[in-house]
Amino acid sequence: MAQNQPNYFVQYLSLAPVLLFAKLIFTAVLLIVFNYFFPDLLFHPLP
Repeated sequence: MAQNQPNYFVQYLSLAPVLLFAKLIFTAVLLIVFNYFFPDLLFHPLP
């Protein structure tokens, strides 16, 4: 069981940047789509 422990750690280290990049892409697409439907709303005006 102890021999597989570093393998899981290396697998996690290779997965974490992929998940971070996917989250960044998702956030960018969400902002682009929001700006497409509501243009020129960089800051919401306060009421």
